[in-house]
Amino acid sequence: MNIYVGNLSWNLKDQDLSNLFATHGEVSSAKIVTDKFTNRSKGFGFVEMPNDDQAQAAIAALNGTEVDGRNIVVNESRPKPEGSGGGGFKKRSFGNGGGGYKGGSGGGFKKGGGGFNRDRGGYSNDY
Repeated sequence: MNIYVGNLSWNLKDQDLSNLFATHGEVSSAKIVTDKFTNRSKGFGFVEMPNDDQAQAAIAALNGTEVDGRNIVVNESRPKPEGSGGGGFKKRSFGNGGGGYKGGSGGGFKKGGGGFNRDRGGYSNDY
């Protein structure tokens, strides 16, 4: 069974998480999720226990207990719903404004704005 463990102290390491659950049964893996850029803990992790009865006992015993000054949240991990994308950069649309040369939208250099344009104000040759 895969178990979600949340509200973890940033001081905890994978081994600490494994040791915490090992008192309740066999732990096949324990992983605290870290930020890929800073390598700092995100405050949650996952523990894999092969025996479901032991896993349920660990969830019941550890949920809400204090570990390193924080009350942890422990429950059965549910798979992501189908179609949910991962993190990373998602393309966002900010409308069609913005600077640059865009034939009439946004700021920046606009076609036909003031300046040296005989038909639209600016300087003209009518003396």
